Amino acid sequence: MKNLILFTCILLMAANGLFAQPKIWDETESKKTERLKWWTDARFGMFIHWGLYAQPARHEWVKNYERLTNENYQKYFEIFNPDLYNPKEWARMCRESGMKYAVITSKHHEGFCLFNSEYTDYDAVSTPYGKDIIKEWVEAFRAEGLKIGFYYSLIDWHHPDFTIDRVHPQRTGTKEQYDKLNQGRDMAKYREYLKNQVREILTRYGKIDILWLDFSYPGEFGKGREDWGSEELIKMVRKLQPDIIIDDRADLNDYAGGWDFVTPEQYKVDKWPEINGKRVPWETCQTFSGSWGYYRDEQTWKDTKQLLVLLIESVSKGGNLLLNVGPTARGTFDFRAQNSLKNMGEWMKFNSRSIYCCTQAPDGYAAPANSILTYNPSTNRLYIHLLDYPLQTLRLPGYKGKVKYAQFLHDASEIKITIPAQHDRGGNLNDAGDLVLSLPVIKPGVEIPVIELFLN
Repeated sequence: MKNLILFTCILLMAANGLFAQPKIWDETESKKTERLKWWTDARFGMFIHWGLYAQPARHEWVKNYERLTNENYQKYFEIFNPDLYNPKEWARMCRESGMKYAVITSKHHEGFCLFNSEYTDYDAVSTPYGKDIIKEWVEAFRAEGLKIGFYYSLIDWHHPDFTIDRVHPQRTGTKEQYDKLNQGRDMAKYREYLKNQVREILTRYGKIDILWLDFSYPGEFGKGREDWGSEELIKMVRKLQPDIIIDDRADLNDYAGGWDFVTPEQYKVDKWPEINGKRVPWETCQTFSGSWGYYRDEQTWKDTKQLLVLLIESVSKGGNLLLNVGPTARGTFDFRAQNSLKNMGEWMKFNSRSIYCCTQAPDGYAAPANSILTYNPSTNRLYIHLLDYPLQTLRLPGYKGKVKYAQFLHDASEIKITIPAQHDRGGNLNDAGDLVLSLPVIKPGVEIPVIELFLN
């Protein structure tokens, strides 16, 4: 009976909101919207996965996939010397592609640090290259007017105190086997190391716009918030960089202020992501091919249209696209990545108005066949992206009375608007609420033509 009374009291307290959501910090929704505004306006950024794995050139998880030990992997550290690394060229290509921000792997799962760390010699400064790669990168990207972010791996397959788990290269089968392998390893020491390194990257390079922590995998032989010390870690981050934007992979999704945006990886979302029925900020991270790190022999590269559709479709559902480049071990962008960036930049040069500051179209505007809509709420303009160019006419269902002017975006040339005849040639009654756009027979010379509608 006492247990029943206690349970009833708990339910009543929960119903009346007496159990507060745990908080990292206090921030109103309007303040959060303001803090994220530059990012939601930008919509398009560059991910950069770079590390020792560029030398084997067969996936950034090569150490895991091939079960390599630290001793096996050491040869890559001893010869790392990206002599052609020129971050100014990277930054120029990033900006010219239409991207507004970039996030680089300061440390990936292999444990190798691109920055000069006081807490390890397993960093770029200790290799034949001998310089702080992150410092050079930050200076170059800031000079191009780009916002900057750091990816930092919560996982570390090199650190002697990082306990072996189910995603470790030396993973095993049973609890007894894990216990034996982990004798002498101390996650408390690793947590301190992790926290110290995050403090380093957030205090040495000025204002940091994004922190991308990666990743949690709670459960049997896994790791989550307690292993990382996530609550204290994110509190430190918020204190050091109060304007920073943080991803959702530190296993604090139930904490207010524990994350800022969700991160669907390598897939298209069906709709704007929601949590408890509420739309949330989101960004999909995607690759040009099937690997994040440089993979010499990987051939499943997306073409320009596929990449542009990824971008447009993300914006059409209120999200961002973070598109990844995996530089080579010499420090250059793969020629295929360079070509894709150039092609996307050509399209963005004339059509970026349909991307920047845009979001999902308001209710009441249906996308015509084979098209995607985006909308700029500040200018009240709707953008129709023609994935399949129509034959002379484009029907806008239910748009009558909503549009005052139409033009192609790439050249600002007028498109005539007409009201469909009451009956078509087959004698069928037309919908009187529709509009028709009269398009030229020949498709404009852009990969995906965009129509800009000035709404009433």
